[in-house]
Amino acid sequence: MAKITPENSSVVVRFAGDSGDGVQLLGSQFAESTALAGADFSTFPDFPAEIRAPVGTTFGVSAFQINLGARRISTAGDQPDVLVALNPAALKVNLPLLQKGAVIILNTDAFNARNFAKAHIAADPRETGELDDYQVIEIAISTQTLEAVKPLGLSKSDAEQCKNFWALGSVLWMFGRDRDPIVKWAQAKFAKKSPEILAGNLAALDAGHAYAETAELSAEIPQFVIGEAPMEKGEYRSITGAEAISLGLAAAGELADRQIVFCGYPITPASSILHHLSKMGDLGVATFQAEDEIAACCAAIGASYGGAIGVTSSSGPGIALKTEAIGLGMATELPLVIVNSQRGGPSTGLPTKTEQSDLYQAVYGRNADAPLPVIATAGPGDCFDAAIEATRVAIRHMTPVFLLTDGYIANAAGPWELPDMADYEPILSNSPPKPVDDPVELKKAIWNREDASYGRPWVAPGMEGLAHRIGGLEKDIETGDISYDAKNHQAMGELRAKKVASVADFIPDQDVEQGNTKGPLVVVGWGSTHGAIWRAVQQAREEGLDVAQIHLRWLNPLPKNLGRLLADYDRILLPEMNFGQCATLLRDKLELDVVQLNKVSGQPFKIVEVLGAIRENYPGAKQAAE
Repeated sequence: MAKITPENSSVVVRFAGDSGDGVQLLGSQFAESTALAGADFSTFPDFPAEIRAPVGTTFGVSAFQINLGARRISTAGDQPDVLVALNPAALKVNLPLLQKGAVIILNTDAFNARNFAKAHIAADPRETGELDDYQVIEIAISTQTLEAVKPLGLSKSDAEQCKNFWALGSVLWMFGRDRDPIVKWAQAKFAKKSPEILAGNLAALDAGHAYAETAELSAEIPQFVIGEAPMEKGEYRSITGAEAISLGLAAAGELADRQIVFCGYPITPASSILHHLSKMGDLGVATFQAEDEIAACCAAIGASYGGAIGVTSSSGPGIALKTEAIGLGMATELPLVIVNSQRGGPSTGLPTKTEQSDLYQAVYGRNADAPLPVIATAGPGDCFDAAIEATRVAIRHMTPVFLLTDGYIANAAGPWELPDMADYEPILSNSPPKPVDDPVELKKAIWNREDASYGRPWVAPGMEGLAHRIGGLEKDIETGDISYDAKNHQAMGELRAKKVASVADFIPDQDVEQGNTKGPLVVVGWGSTHGAIWRAVQQAREEGLDVAQIHLRWLNPLPKNLGRLLADYDRILLPEMNFGQCATLLRDKLELDVVQLNKVSGQPFKIVEVLGAIRENYPGAKQAAE
């Protein structure tokens, strides 16, 4: 079998099995080995929504995909080059994703009549011709694993659970990866387990590696060679979006010299942020798991009232429950960072699948006229800076801020260059006024809006001579007292709108990531569509198409120059994982005509999907086809 060299660009590997087979662990450790080898990569964990689906069923299949290469990698890849399928259900679910000629490694121990019935497979696919277009490698992985750990005296159940390490060992050999980092990780991972469990997994790891090396002599297993990717000099680590957001929030607390208080309620895929932040107490982060979403949001507002930086997080269903409390944060003019890890909806929808369908909710989704700033992350590494920027805006403008991510970004991983925190400006709040004897003048000073951000001073309990009136009723624009005056309500409504609009005065102008600043076609995106758009635009430009890429970070307010910038293109193509929410926003705010490319399958965009839309919508393409 042919070797793949650095000149072949990249390889896409997909691991798949039952949700109890340790597929996510297998994939994540292979990703770590890839990071240590210096290759660029992007991952896509794809797991079922059921906590424990029946073993061997298609809806219990868990998968982990990684695209690795000696060049810039922007997505987890369109079609796998290698599939490791630990049971028939995994093969059935993932076979349609493969390109012809792909390598398929099958755990033949699982290919029996019982498992075929569970996966609703009528006949053994190895005998029907379904696999004729692929390079199929049949290995009795379970048997090999049991044999490898037999001397250790493990129970059959514990021994069988080592098969993911056996598979990992074989794949490490296929890509020339070092086992030592995996061994060190396993020693820490299983430190509290019995010594036999650790020994069993390491024995399986070594056995899988040895089997692959021996089998290669008969050309049964291919070996792929992926060199180091050309990256800027620096120190890198693998990071997921959830990890990066958590570190970014902790860093924001350091930059503001205030404690971060994170208040959340468990919900997929947002829970991992709570898990990560709960381990960062030494960085000045406090975490609180509330009894429900409403309580979590109110507790975060209480933290900001007390002078800390309140943060809350959820996905779409939980954000819906937090809505009134978010309005309270807005009425009380307190900083609040709201992280929304978007998933498929409506209602509980698709808990473990990705979507971008909460943009309307973030921009428009509150009672009354209640605008809020909205920022979106473009990928796992970008989450760190986005979290800092969201916190900076929340404190400068004294308002809740939405930070949009999604299930793909939250769980996906990629290389991240460790930042130099000296490059980040401190996060400053509006200074509280000096106490004065006149209570009226004191109230006016507290509610002063002379700053260009329209953010009031951050007055917390305990500040001598000062007070902050809290509550959801309308406030007098000068004193902060409760007011039902019609003119005052008009003025306060205008003030809230000005506050959000003023964010545009502090953020950079929109830039063009690829291509020219004017031309026949521009592809606009936001959030996790970035990688697929980047690669598709690059390929289109290599084909000679004059196409550009613009990726939006701020969605409310939009960058001040965006309208002028987009007006210089003949056609605007906007891919997004919803039915056109950002397209509606651009029509609403900028009165622009937008060509929509929409997808709500729970899966991220493939490069080929965006590239096809570019070719189809490129001016003159339809006439040329006719």
